[in-house]
Amino acid sequence: MAQKIKVTQIRSGIGARTKQKACLSGLGLRKINSFAILENTPAVRGMIRKVNHLVRIETTA
Repeated sequence: MAQKIKVTQIRSGIGARTKQKACLSGLGLRKINSFAILENTPAVRGMIRKVNHLVRIETTA
């Protein structure tokens, strides 16, 4: 079973660029303090890398 990642949005995406907003949406984040539990895949890691200043990452079992 693949490892899971908990991604929490900690800053607003209002001033972010269009691609960064698309990454937030792709990760399933809408508002500040919303979170999503996702598979640890290269695609998800790439989206997180684009918005690393807007999110907090925690690993889960």
